[in-house]
Amino acid sequence: MRNIKKRIGGRQKRVGAVQKKLILLLQGGIALSCARTPYAQWKILQELGQEWKTIGRQKLDRAITSLYESKLVDAQRNTDGTFTITLCEEGTKRALTYNLTKMKIVHPKKWDKLWRLVSFDIPEDERSVRDSLRGHLLRLGFYEMHQSFFVHAFECRDEISYIVELYDVQKYVRFMKAIEMDNVVELTKFFGIPDRHNGDE
Repeated sequence: MRNIKKRIGGRQKRVGAVQKKLILLLQGGIALSCARTPYAQWKILQELGQEWKTIGRQKLDRAITSLYESKLVDAQRNTDGTFTITLCEEGTKRALTYNLTKMKIVHPKKWDKLWRLVSFDIPEDERSVRDSLRGHLLRLGFYEMHQSFFVHAFECRDEISYIVELYDVQKYVRFMKAIEMDNVVELTKFFGIPDRHNGDE
């Protein structure tokens, strides 16, 4: 394996599928130990599961090296000459981002007749963060009133706080609750719940 302790500067690289798997493994508490030779490294990674047998040694080597070059992981040299791979702060943020794809808002059997409103005003120079936030809200099932104003019918404060803290945009995002909306018929149809004026099911 190429010398993993050699840092290469430059812009951050796109993270591929193999790199994402490695990041999530590390975030889940699995320690990756890389030996001094690619063959030993391959043996260690193979022990993680059957799925790794479909990935070649060189591809895994490149994946780990790429993560290191992008400063998403760090390599700590052990006394026996091997390296232990750990997530850096930026790598941890990436792992949280990937886990967002599994986040869901629970739909209770009985609606509490409250609307959750999320509004944000993120500057143009942070457009990528703004687009990511908007994408997460849509995936969570929010109704988009317009590009910076979203509505949900069910409790989601914890989920929103998690996303907002992850992207460090607390000062740009507001979370509110409302008891009335002027497009209630459209909203109740969107969320599959009865109009609040028609009583509970």
